Amino acid sequence: MYCTDPPRSGFAASPQGGQREWTGRAGSTAFAWLRSLGLAIVALCLLGACSTPRGISAASFRAWDDYKVNMGRRLLAANPNGTFSGAVPEPLLAIPVLEIDLNRDGSVRSIRVQRHPSQAPETVQLAMDAVRRAAPFGDVSHLPQPWRVSEVFLFRDDRKFKPRSLDM
Repeated sequence: MYCTDPPRSGFAASPQGGQREWTGRAGSTAFAWLRSLGLAIVALCLLGACSTPRGISAASFRAWDDYKVNMGRRLLAANPNGTFSGAVPEPLLAIPVLEIDLNRDGSVRSIRVQRHPSQAPETVQLAMDAVRRAAPFGDVSHLPQPWRVSEVFLFRDDRKFKPRSLDM
């Protein structure tokens, strides 16, 4: 760099001499690196904030998973003659999927069918009856709303089921 070249750093000597003042230029390698680092930190913070839905922590997702496992165990206990445990056979007879809305105390508010099996459609009613027999499933007030759970029912040929939440 020659004496007549404009300064490349963000600081330049003042005309009065000695003191340096900010020129507003960002040509410095160090300044550019710091700016890039700052942008990267901001980007990571934004990505971190968007990794889970607003107001829902990863701990609450784990809590819902635990709740679903307990719900599956309750389904087995309340329906001993209509359930099986152990390995899931292939092929299955039917796989209905229910969406269950819960009240604060874990009782069933409503049940909607998300998937109707084309083979053995009566398994949908068997699954809905099993859910009603097993309810209430326990207090959900500590979990984030909506208090809604989807459960997949794995039916064998003998029309006994296993909740998918217990087969994971």
